[in-house]
Amino acid sequence: MSNQTNVQVQRIRAIGLTVTNCDRSLNLYTQALNFKLVSDITVAGEDYSELQSVTGAKIRIVTLQLGDELIKLMEYLNVKRKPIPSDSQSNDLWFQHMAIVVSDMDPAFAQVRSFAIEFISVAPQTIPPENEASGGVRAFKFKDPDGHDLELIWFPPDKGQDKWHQNSVDAFAERLVEKRLVGRHRLFLGIDHSAIAISNTEQSLHFYRDLLGMQIDSRSLNWRATQTRLDNLPGAEVRITALGPVQDGVGIELLDYLVPGKGRPIPSDWKSCDIAHMQIELVVNNLEQLVDKLQQNGVEFVSPRIVQFSDRSFPYKQGCLIKDPDGHAILLILE
Repeated sequence: MSNQTNVQVQRIRAIGLTVTNCDRSLNLYTQALNFKLVSDITVAGEDYSELQSVTGAKIRIVTLQLGDELIKLMEYLNVKRKPIPSDSQSNDLWFQHMAIVVSDMDPAFAQVRSFAIEFISVAPQTIPPENEASGGVRAFKFKDPDGHDLELIWFPPDKGQDKWHQNSVDAFAERLVEKRLVGRHRLFLGIDHSAIAISNTEQSLHFYRDLLGMQIDSRSLNWRATQTRLDNLPGAEVRITALGPVQDGVGIELLDYLVPGKGRPIPSDWKSCDIAHMQIELVVNNLEQLVDKLQQNGVEFVSPRIVQFSDRSFPYKQGCLIKDPDGHAILLILE
């Protein structure tokens, strides 16, 4: 029993998102947001099909890096894909964004808006000082070419992880080598968290905290005009619970909308190949034991089994795709 309680998420390895066309998405992520290309592979076969529960899947996977963090653009080359609903709102339960940390909001915003993006926020917003957990934080939400939700976020000196406030010697040395990136390289620093809309905070805490072993970092209530302008939702009031894994790094924020209330649920027929699909890769210390624990607790599985990978081009040994209580995709992996 003591071993069972120690099964937990160690860190978030990457955030994956299904895209219509990798080349189109690369333009925004590398040119507007300064991500760097890590790898570009195409995978196929029974293992990948079972992992994602998409029959006969052939997937182009482009891995990008910003700071210490990774994202994966996943393009299904041979499967018909549903688009993200064009009328999506921040309180719809399929809402999920990546928070990209910037060192200076105004030039970062100016660079991003020079590309063809769709705004969610009317402009960058500053959280009021009476909000103890996030007062002084500046944020701006927008969409990528497929409609995935993204956020630029700037932390004042007393907020955020220490690394967002450090002047990196490595980054300075790299800028000397890559002079063409001077002035841009340090503007976009990395990914702080992925935020997901949920229907019930306690239900989600049972999943992420009690079953996966993540820890609560902070709680806050964001509301009034600032949140309305940030989310483009009239009267927006949202309870936010920030969670972190055992090791520092990317976290998960639970967004429980009190006003205007919960949006639409994730349709049960949406698949990994549909464009709304995003998956958070969680590195765990004992996958078999955790899967057994999750099965006993009635968690929904996408993968029919733990998939073993012998392909050296894939960065982990085992994987299993599951869903959280609201249907957000979580890829459990063993490195």
